[in-house]
Amino acid sequence: MTDTDRSALDGLDLPALERFFAERVPGFAGRLTAELLHGGRSNLTYLLGDGRHKWVLRRPPLGALTPSAHDMGREYRVVEALAGSHVPVARAVALADAEVLGVPFSVVEHVEGTVIRTTDELLTLSQGDIARCADSLLEVLARLHAVDAEAVGLGAFGRPHGYLARQVRRWHDQWQRVRTRPLADIERLHARLAEACPEESGGSIVHGDYRIDNAILSHQDPAQIRAVVDWEMATLGDPLADLGLHLVYADPAFAPVIGGAAASTSDRLPPPAELAQRYATISGRDLGRLDFYLGLGYFKIAVIAEGIHARFQRGMTRGSGFESVGQAVAPLAAAGLHALARPA
Repeated sequence: MTDTDRSALDGLDLPALERFFAERVPGFAGRLTAELLHGGRSNLTYLLGDGRHKWVLRRPPLGALTPSAHDMGREYRVVEALAGSHVPVARAVALADAEVLGVPFSVVEHVEGTVIRTTDELLTLSQGDIARCADSLLEVLARLHAVDAEAVGLGAFGRPHGYLARQVRRWHDQWQRVRTRPLADIERLHARLAEACPEESGGSIVHGDYRIDNAILSHQDPAQIRAVVDWEMATLGDPLADLGLHLVYADPAFAPVIGGAAASTSDRLPPPAELAQRYATISGRDLGRLDFYLGLGYFKIAVIAEGIHARFQRGMTRGSGFESVGQAVAPLAAAGLHALARPA
């Protein structure tokens, strides 16, 4: 890679990063290599190395249309706070404002392990290992929801009271910002959610995007979760919103959002009803209004999918598999309406 290529790497300025690392990262060897790991569905994620160490850098997507969903400081703060807790996270290294790359970014230590993103990757595991992995994911989620936010310095990280109503409003506002076409089912789903919105079931740290491919698993044992990643939507809120979204990710309608054949949609994972019951047993939480949380999860993912589709249409995504994301929006909205129609 020539110096010209290095300075023009899409989304990064390696010479500027090297100056930043020299000032802020102890032990930095002086020259960086970079590889794009994920491009544009959420934040851009790069693997950085200097020949001796590895780090992961996260920055907002190019041309982000929903800036509140790409808060680097928020993501970094929660990872830093959870260090030493019962929730496994990567070690926080550095946070930078827009002066270095033109946008804020965060750097964490690279965690070695396996990430299961596709159904084919899931096929490499035995059925027993898949069941144990699914159970471990729920255990870690319940542990997250049991963390004392005040004790880890996140007491002012969000406002649990009124969280559900704010989520309904926020994602409808995001829809107005990113939509590329009218969609009646989105408006119907929003109206139904606003009408049916309950009081919060409780308050906790919520991840906001919890699924199997946002966990790094041990190479030796897929039931050992080495780190939970992608905390960009974390806040203080209703823990059952995390569970509802986790269950929504099992719907095949979600698959196009991350390029098709998403691991979370595999029928080799336990069915959503079984996962929900397992979480209830571990956490002791009442799931009597799970229908609402499922509807909210579908609404959120439909809007996120539309935002990805909008960036793709504007040529602002990097990587492959974006051309079909827009096709997921209508089925997700319809599934949300169906979830709300189920008896509690």
